[in-house]
Amino acid sequence: MNKKITLKQIAKEFNTSIATVSKALKDSHDISTATKTKIKNYAALHNYKPNSIALSLLNKKTKTIGVIMPTILNHFFVQIFNGMEQAANEKGYNLITIISNGKLEKEITSINLLENGIIDGLLISLCEEAQSKQHISHIENFIKNAGPVVMFDRVFDSLDTDKIIVDDFNCSYKATEHLIKTGCKNIAIVTVLDYLGIVKLRIDGYLKAHEDYNIPVNKKLISLIKKEYDFETEIKTMLDYQKVDGIIGLEEYSTVESMTIAQNRGYKIPEDISIIGFTNSEMFKYCKPSISCISQHGVFMGQIAVQKVIERIENEGKEQSEFETKIIKASLIERDSTKKITS
Repeated sequence: MNKKITLKQIAKEFNTSIATVSKALKDSHDISTATKTKIKNYAALHNYKPNSIALSLLNKKTKTIGVIMPTILNHFFVQIFNGMEQAANEKGYNLITIISNGKLEKEITSINLLENGIIDGLLISLCEEAQSKQHISHIENFIKNAGPVVMFDRVFDSLDTDKIIVDDFNCSYKATEHLIKTGCKNIAIVTVLDYLGIVKLRIDGYLKAHEDYNIPVNKKLISLIKKEYDFETEIKTMLDYQKVDGIIGLEEYSTVESMTIAQNRGYKIPEDISIIGFTNSEMFKYCKPSISCISQHGVFMGQIAVQKVIERIENEGKEQSEFETKIIKASLIERDSTKKITS
C-alpha cells in the first residue's frame, strides 16, 4: 500500500510553503494558474487526499455528531437512527454511534471518549441504569467541556438541554381507549422495560383511560416483567389465573411474545384477546394476524434531534434560543389484532 502524500511533501517538491499548496488545491485566486495546475496535477498523480482530522482541528469543527443509544435491538431505535442518518447526511455531518446496552458504566466511558474533541455535539437516549440512579454528572460535564447535547426518547427532565420525546402518556391512553371502545374490559399492560420514566407515563395513561371510562383496574394485569424472570411463565400464569381480553405490549418483544403465548394457549386473536403494541415494527405487519400498534414516528424523531443539535453547533458563540422539549405525537395504526369499533 502506497503511503499517503502530505501537504508538506508537495510543498517540498515545489520548493514552496504549505500555505501556498493548500491555497492552490482550493483554487485560490492568490495563486497563479500555472502554479495551481502543476500542484493539482502532482497531487492527483500521487493520490493526495485531504486529512480530515487535521482540517477539523484547524477549523475547530469535526462535522461529526456522537450518538449514544441504549440498544438497536428495538425497532424504534433503528427507525430513530435511520432518521438521524438522513438528516446528518443532508447537512454534511457524520455520525459516530455507540450502544450502551443499558449500562451506566458503558454510557460514562463512551461520553468520556467522545468528549476528547472527536465530536461537535452529542445525541443521547439514556440507559436504564442512568435513569434509575438519576446519574447525570457525565452529561453535565460534556455540556460544560465539549459541546451541546440533545436528549431523545429517554431523558432527564431536570437537565438543562434540548429534549425530543414521544407523548407517552397520550400514546398509552389512546391504545387503552381504543381497546375499551372495541369492548375490552380486562386489559393487561406488559413490558420487559425497567420502570423508566416512559413506562410510568404509559402506565399513567392506561390508568387514566380506565378512570375516564369507569372501568375498574385489576393491578394483577399490570405486568412489569424483570429481566431475570421467565417471560413465558409470567404471561402463562396471568392468562391462566386472570381474565384477559386485551393486551398492550409496551415494546416489540412483549407484544409479539404475548400474542404467541396466548395463541399457543388456544386464544383467538382478536376474538378472545385483542393486541396492541408500541413502535411500528416491520415485524408487526407480517405476524398472523397483523398487529395494531402505536407508531411513535421514530424516523421523524431522529431527524428533529439531528437538526436541533446542528443548530446548536452552528450557532456556537451567538445568542442561542432557550432550550426546548419537543413532543412527537404518536398515531394508532389499526390492523387485524384488534376488533373494529362498531359504535
